[in-house]
Amino acid sequence: MKRQLFKIFFSGLLMLTLSLVSTEAYSQCAMCRATVESNVGTGKTDSDSQVGAGLNTGILYLMLIPYVLIGTVGFLWYKSNKMKKAKVA
Repeated sequence: MKRQLFKIFFSGLLMLTLSLVSTEAYSQCAMCRATVESNVGTGKTDSDSQVGAGLNTGILYLMLIPYVLIGTVGFLWYKSNKMKKAKVA
């Protein structure tokens, strides 16, 4: 059973790592997009890529936090139920 739990944990960790290593993410809110477009309109080249990359990274971090919290609660709940069943049996 420990081996099966390890496989599940390792698979989840691998998927999380691969999702964080993605090359680019193009999802932006309307205000973030307006900020990037206004910087493009001014003609700045180096700061455009920095602002866009920073906004995309911030969006990815904000998206990741709820998944980590829900996954942690789910794992602790699973572990708690497993320990209760072991005590009863």
